[in-house]
Amino acid sequence: MKNLKFMLLGASLLLCFGCSTQVQKKSESTSMEVNKENTVIETIMSRRSVRKYKPQAVNRDTMQIILDCGINAPNGQNKQSWEVRVVDNPDFINGITEIYKKENPAVTGDPNFKNMFRNASTVVFIANDPSYDLSQIDCGLLGENMILSAWSMGIGSCCLGGPTRFMTSTPAAAEYLKRLALPEGYQLLYCIAFGYPDETPVAKPRIKEKVRFIE
Repeated sequence: MKNLKFMLLGASLLLCFGCSTQVQKKSESTSMEVNKENTVIETIMSRRSVRKYKPQAVNRDTMQIILDCGINAPNGQNKQSWEVRVVDNPDFINGITEIYKKENPAVTGDPNFKNMFRNASTVVFIANDPSYDLSQIDCGLLGENMILSAWSMGIGSCCLGGPTRFMTSTPAAAEYLKRLALPEGYQLLYCIAFGYPDETPVAKPRIKEKVRFIE
């Protein structure tokens, strides 16, 4: 009887050890798969700012997906303190570019210069509501969602501040700013160029020392 007890105890320990080993192996395997196949991390780490684009425009169905991802960004108190305008009309892009060229004639000497949005065929303008003091953060989160979702579908982008500064500070550009039909009180914050990449930028170094754990 005593021998039978020892045999059952040994079998139980062996079974538990086997289960523990299997769980550990499964956990390690799952971890490796997540690291290898996590498309979100892969998208974030592979994304690059694109400043050269192919001529074809991004179709509106694809842009709508990108925009939906944008407005689903986290935002303070769900205020959604942004306004988004999409411009893929060549007349608008070329018209404001002509004004830009008159104000900045040096750009005409660049044979590769086509428009003031890095030659992109689609531009998304983002405005914020300054009455909410954290609205710029919300707009930044919205833009990042759009940039990452676009990259996941093979569409490049570049976050731009110069064109919006030009549009808000140049009297000759007032007509185009008005055409964005922003609500009263909203201010144009920045824009994002979207298009199919015509370059493969290399990653620029990041200063990891700027990130620290505080004990």
